[in-house]
Amino acid sequence: MSAPTLHHTADHPNRGEIFSVLAHMIHLGDEQLPVLAEHWANTELTARARSKALSPDSPLIVEVLSAFDSVSFLFAEDLDGTASYLTVDPTVTVVALKAVRDAIAAAYAKPILSRDEYAELLRPWRAIFPSNSITEPDFGPDRGDIARLFRLLPALAGRCHDDMGQMLWQSIAAGAAGVDPVAHHAAMEAAWNAAVVTRRRRLWRLARRTGTEAFGRRCSACTDSAGTEEDVQVLTYCLGGVYAMLVHDALDDDSYRVLYQPIAGLIPRQRQAPAGDTDSR
Repeated sequence: MSAPTLHHTADHPNRGEIFSVLAHMIHLGDEQLPVLAEHWANTELTARARSKALSPDSPLIVEVLSAFDSVSFLFAEDLDGTASYLTVDPTVTVVALKAVRDAIAAAYAKPILSRDEYAELLRPWRAIFPSNSITEPDFGPDRGDIARLFRLLPALAGRCHDDMGQMLWQSIAAGAAGVDPVAHHAAMEAAWNAAVVTRRRRLWRLARRTGTEAFGRRCSACTDSAGTEEDVQVLTYCLGGVYAMLVHDALDDDSYRVLYQPIAGLIPRQRQAPAGDTDSR
């Protein structure tokens, strides 16, 4: 069966399932990884179906491979296996992520797979998610401000030929002027620990990938220019602000202020006090 000509995921006849798999991938818990690994097996049917699904002519194969890269990025700590907070053996995670990739491949390649091939690739995934649903990544109560900051990053990257981008850049530089680099590093560590405790470390990595990609969209006149040390520093400050908002309910006030200060001019706001606390923050 030949693959239909598709240019965007939105045009895919199985787009609902594609979005469902990609969305749930962010929220996979440690308790679900062993289940995926237990149900995965590289049978003859699975191998044949996977080979067909990943053929060069498969629908949107470039997007499939990009999604595979995202899997490796989101679960980098789990695969490394050295962090003290991990509860799943990395060898189990390796097998579980094979099941995730097979589910992604099946969702995209459904138009060219037989019913048995499609069902076999999705079998481990269906042990956890028996039906399709879409749960968007939840960046918490500050998700609107996080999304706004992400939308500003391309302008920052193109500041060389963008007056707005230059103004945003200067705002970050002014906000960061009084930030102690040592304190900022310590605040980033505190935010990461909060992400681990609140089980948001994959959301953290998703935010890092999203922000880095947005910031990397350099203007067309400067596509060959390499990122400078100043670029890296500004991106670090922007991501620090994102992380502060992502875990602000579990982060101490001093660390929050340090991380938020550089981007306060971009997204002026006040941190809401916890219930019962009338002090402004």
